[in-house]
Amino acid sequence: MSHRAYNFNAGPGPIPEQVLQQAQKEMFNFQHAGAAVMELSHRSSLYESIHFAALKQIREILSVPDSFDILFLQGGATLQFSMTAKNFLPEGKKAGFVLSGSWSEKAMKEASFFGEVTEIASTKSNEYRSIPEVNLREQDTDCAYIHLTSNNTIYGTQWKTLPEKGTKPVIIDMSSDILSRPVNWEHIDLAYAGAQKNAGMAGVTIVIARRSFLESAEGNVPPSLSYKQHADKDSLYHTPPTGAVYITKLVTDWIQDLGGIKAVEERAEKKASMLYETIDQSEGYYTGHAEKSARSLMNVTFRLPSEELEEKFLQEAKEAGFMGLNGHRSVGGCRASIYNAVPVEHVEALCRFMKQFQHTN
Repeated sequence: MSHRAYNFNAGPGPIPEQVLQQAQKEMFNFQHAGAAVMELSHRSSLYESIHFAALKQIREILSVPDSFDILFLQGGATLQFSMTAKNFLPEGKKAGFVLSGSWSEKAMKEASFFGEVTEIASTKSNEYRSIPEVNLREQDTDCAYIHLTSNNTIYGTQWKTLPEKGTKPVIIDMSSDILSRPVNWEHIDLAYAGAQKNAGMAGVTIVIARRSFLESAEGNVPPSLSYKQHADKDSLYHTPPTGAVYITKLVTDWIQDLGGIKAVEERAEKKASMLYETIDQSEGYYTGHAEKSARSLMNVTFRLPSEELEEKFLQEAKEAGFMGLNGHRSVGGCRASIYNAVPVEHVEALCRFMKQFQHTN
């Protein structure tokens, strides 16, 4: 492949070069079938070989227990804000939300269309620089479930370890850190993630859910929004996003080739520590948004001494081949998203650029 951009986009993020090369080689004539992956019937054995291999490899990589179902859905993680509430928020109960950033706020707002919601904890008062302190064991009896977001792309914060669950089911939005570190499934009843940051391309949403929780869904849920319906049909209730599932399958191949989830986690820690070290050793020229104890391994957010310098930094970075370094429009500043597919060498190049920019400005 010709020179790849230094891609630090927050999402869709980069896809591993090995995956793109493999897709380029076989996607448009899959296994010499004379048809592209996207043209295969989703009922065909050829497509099913992709579909079930991808599900199996996600289970292996994340050590998902047999008591959980893994689903491929559509509508992005955003549809999950509504779908979780439609399935699990009955009349007379509340959905509890731990607010750690914009996406958890949006999840709570969307759930409010289906029933009562309550804020359990929030760090909005300190501009979401930290992760809320919360005890999930001490929740009201009228709480139907608790929702939290494991990694906050806009603010650059992440739960280092997820809180221990009490008696209430726990739902987690893992959109921006799924497949980047091991998961303790004891403390989770349902996790969901759009694939386009760490698990492939936009179009497929991964849901991993405890089967007994799916079966507890109450109320009148239409089949297209019923987790149980999708689970019973192996995520083939209607036509899945076949091309996106294929890319996810190749990404899981790539993770296994790297050495599995521990190897991916070590790589993430190495990349993040390089960037945070550059920020911390800049004598205040670069300042991180997140408190050190809450720093994300996926999204590094930082500011420069002035907005003028930030504009200059972003312009010169663009000219040097870096893309996606601007912070979210709601908070400004700069952000480097260092998802799984971002090579270590690209992070090294960014660190060199940051030091050089500081030196000349």
